[in-house]
Amino acid sequence: MAAELTAAQLRAYDGSDPSKPIYVSVRGKVYDVSSGRGFYGPGGAYAVFAGREASRALGKMSKDDADVSGDLSGLSDKELAVLADWETKFQAKYPVVARLTE
Repeated sequence: MAAELTAAQLRAYDGSDPSKPIYVSVRGKVYDVSSGRGFYGPGGAYAVFAGREASRALGKMSKDDADVSGDLSGLSDKELAVLADWETKFQAKYPVVARLTE
């Protein structure tokens, strides 16, 4: 994994351009979730996460746009455990393609 993406660059991979892959970042690792286009693509149940760092929202089990960020401050131990479960699922299902940089 040599590639790095900024948050602004990550936004280009939100599924709106069918010729590009769909990426979601979890704890700074960028996953290619294109195989789940039905979930992460436009109109999908998890489309709010596409092209974004989704750690906070995953930990809170939230699809609220305000929660879609990498800010983990204030999350409870339970929410951090939920995030860890999501991270394990992403690692098992999707390839890591880049690292998110500031």
